[in-house]
Amino acid sequence: MSPRRIARSSSITNAPHRPEARRRGRRTGRLLAASVAAAACLAASAVPASAAGSAGSEPVVSRGVTIPAFYTPPARLPAADGSLVRTEPLPLGLSLPGLDGRRLPGTATRLMYKSTDAGGGPVAVTGAYIEPAASWKGGGPRPLVALASGTMGQGDQCAPSLSLQHPLTVGEGTVSIGYDNIAVYRFLAAGAAVVVTDYVGLGATDRLHTYVNRVDEGHALLDAARAARSVAGASVTAASRVGLYGYSQGGGASASAAELHSAYAPDVNLAGTYAGAPPADLTEVMKGIDGSALAGALGWSINGFVQSDPSLKAIVDAHTNDVGKAALKDTSTMCVGDAILGHGFTDSRRWTADGKPIADVIAAEPKLQEVLARQRIGNLRPTAPVRLATGVHDDIVGHEQARQLAVDWCRKGADVTYEAVLLPNLGDKILTNHLAPYLTDQGAAISWMTDRLSGKKAYSNCWSMPVQP
Repeated sequence: MSPRRIARSSSITNAPHRPEARRRGRRTGRLLAASVAAAACLAASAVPASAAGSAGSEPVVSRGVTIPAFYTPPARLPAADGSLVRTEPLPLGLSLPGLDGRRLPGTATRLMYKSTDAGGGPVAVTGAYIEPAASWKGGGPRPLVALASGTMGQGDQCAPSLSLQHPLTVGEGTVSIGYDNIAVYRFLAAGAAVVVTDYVGLGATDRLHTYVNRVDEGHALLDAARAARSVAGASVTAASRVGLYGYSQGGGASASAAELHSAYAPDVNLAGTYAGAPPADLTEVMKGIDGSALAGALGWSINGFVQSDPSLKAIVDAHTNDVGKAALKDTSTMCVGDAILGHGFTDSRRWTADGKPIADVIAAEPKLQEVLARQRIGNLRPTAPVRLATGVHDDIVGHEQARQLAVDWCRKGADVTYEAVLLPNLGDKILTNHLAPYLTDQGAAISWMTDRLSGKKAYSNCWSMPVQP
């Protein structure tokens, strides 16, 4: 039995047996074809992977996609956070030969590094480092952007580092698109090095991904920045300015990392943070997700909380019916495309034993309220300038709770540049109001970040919050 299967036995329910997943994949052939069509509209010194896994371990297969053995953590990890466990060359799915023999936009390395999870235990995290071919023309040494991807899913096949190699991944009933690769390549073109984290349990096969766990995400992002400095051939050093960058789930991760930085990773030379559409208040965000195109994210959240705190399993079991239990099991191996097609617009009342929305279940359970309260971002002061962007009509990662994070930080004396993205209402609950600001604000976000990486001063607009939408 693989470590992944053992870990999942302590989660909501056991992972789907592989033969079941294969039969489900065949039954959903037409669904997969539709998802591929949708994807087309949206888009095209190392340890060898074959030797990297534990000796004699079975390959992990998630919805028809075999996860490379590189992603299986060893039994023991280094003591220091950010220490490299192993590396190997990572072929970028989109690259070109350069005139000087170097690949454009850069040379990528797959990483596994050590971090500390929310329970204080050691955890292996995977990711990727890309050394750019372009020269850095800003001030100071070559900087580093630590990028936290937006929501990719909970199956290991959805890992951002895998999406750099395969921008479109298709399996038996699964489809994953590396949409954050665009931001990665834009930073590389500017001459900044980039390190991408896969988060805890996304890619690494020893546990389920702890989706939107602020401590796991914040630590994983900061430790990715530490790990980048030790990659063979990397031009970044401890003196390099570091920017934290993320939108949606990634915005929550970068916001959390900005708060945790001074206590957890003061050795990271943090110059600035971009937090786009951050899910700062999960109680409010879960209400927005319920019944939306991304309703499957409720399953990822619940699964992740139980992974972090197995004592929650009894509470979840008591409040979910057979449909809900099956949905939690199903979502545990899904990517975003699968979840939209399989659970889009699901009302959580279909999953609960008493027919109440999950928000009502949480409100009636003090322990669940406590869990979400611990995830609240905004209780600590970031130690470097932050640019926080939120679409005023975002109803998936609600605008009001994101704006409140800016208010909370401003009240603590943080250097905050707040950007309310003003766009027309493009349709409720269908992701458009969440995705449009991601696309329209990206250029300004990258420009703001490159200014911070060049050492230019940021100018807070906290004074304007009383009149900001």
